[in-house]
Amino acid sequence: MTGRRRSSTPRPSWAARIRALRIPATVAAGSVLATGCGAIPGTSDGSRESIKVMTFAPEGTQATNMPGMPAMATAYARWVNSRGGIDGHELEVITCNEENTPTGARACARRAVDENADAVVGSYSQHGSSFMAPLQAAGIPFIGGYGISREEFTSYRSYPVNGGQGALIAGHGLQLADVCRRVALVRPDSLAGDEMPLLLNAGLSKGGHSSSTDILAPEDATEYTSHASRARSKAGAGAEDSDDPRPGCVTAALGEHTETFFDSFRRLPADDRSVKVSSVLGSVGQSLIDRTGGRNGPFEGAFITGWYPDAGDARWREMQDVIEAHAFGDNRIDAADAGVQTTWIAYTVLSAVVQALDSDEITPGKISRVLDRGLQVSTGGLTPSLRWDHDDMLGAPGYPRVVNRGVTFQVVRDGRLVAQQKGFVDVSETLTASVRG
Repeated sequence: MTGRRRSSTPRPSWAARIRALRIPATVAAGSVLATGCGAIPGTSDGSRESIKVMTFAPEGTQATNMPGMPAMATAYARWVNSRGGIDGHELEVITCNEENTPTGARACARRAVDENADAVVGSYSQHGSSFMAPLQAAGIPFIGGYGISREEFTSYRSYPVNGGQGALIAGHGLQLADVCRRVALVRPDSLAGDEMPLLLNAGLSKGGHSSSTDILAPEDATEYTSHASRARSKAGAGAEDSDDPRPGCVTAALGEHTETFFDSFRRLPADDRSVKVSSVLGSVGQSLIDRTGGRNGPFEGAFITGWYPDAGDARWREMQDVIEAHAFGDNRIDAADAGVQTTWIAYTVLSAVVQALDSDEITPGKISRVLDRGLQVSTGGLTPSLRWDHDDMLGAPGYPRVVNRGVTFQVVRDGRLVAQQKGFVDVSETLTASVRG
């Protein structure tokens, strides 16, 4: 597909089409797929060009790995292509191992440019400055990244589907403010980790709570006994002299190594102070809860903040059906994983864009323009409606392109992550307050 025509000239009816796109519409993943074979409605011979996109994520590293994201992208492509493609366009997915390094992130972005990708969709990288610059220079839109890097919320070529790590941590502060007496935060000793105390404390403050104790930890340690001991001590401090019946809370956000931390935590000698654990999705998920004992494990009763409804929610049924039918038993895909869920939502957005364009040829420029000019996408209730019009963006320093400010509060009951309360909690004010310091 290298060397194919890259026309960015709008079709004669473009202005009228964009006005129509501003009308809110419900576009679910399954509704944008042409079914059957032969001519596609709106074309004369069914000869629409294929769409090429990339999904990248780290795999096989010593820190955070997200192999389910490219695996989900591949399964999604099998699904849509078995149904005639996206609005008649065959979907070709390139996957790339980002390796959790700046070099790896840059290499994936350059490969996307070299292979004439129309978009990068549903990807994960902490190294936004490495991957975003090549994509931006080539005009390739970045749709629905995981939300771990600052550039995803600042680049004009980025279209985030969630509020990123910032929304999770800020929302977690709101969640813990009512249920915890004291809070100790264990987070990576890294640039990304340095933002976490400000975000968590902004949420705690909005809920009328005092600031957390900040405990720095290596991102790739093999054990965290000293960090766990200090966190428990700080969270449980003063319990013997307090009339406050609420437990202390130890919250850890160490990515894949959160499991290692909580393994060290549960091995600490018995302590008579009441301390609960908490975290955010992406650091703790249903698969981790299952393999650490479920209802008899360390996460029973834990408080968790997520971007989306809990994995048992019926709104995930279509994604689960696709995984069952088209992943062919790929054990990298966990339907409860936040990365897999983000990838599904990102491809839902891509499908809505292609359907709205109704064009024989899809280009990066066309994708960006339709998003910039106000296409509203429904994700079937998995997020609030998404639209990247200027008026829909948060506009806060550091997070100007956040359009989804909702998070969900969950809790582990009987070994399952379930909703602590219904609906989404808006963290707009909390995110803005964290930036102000």
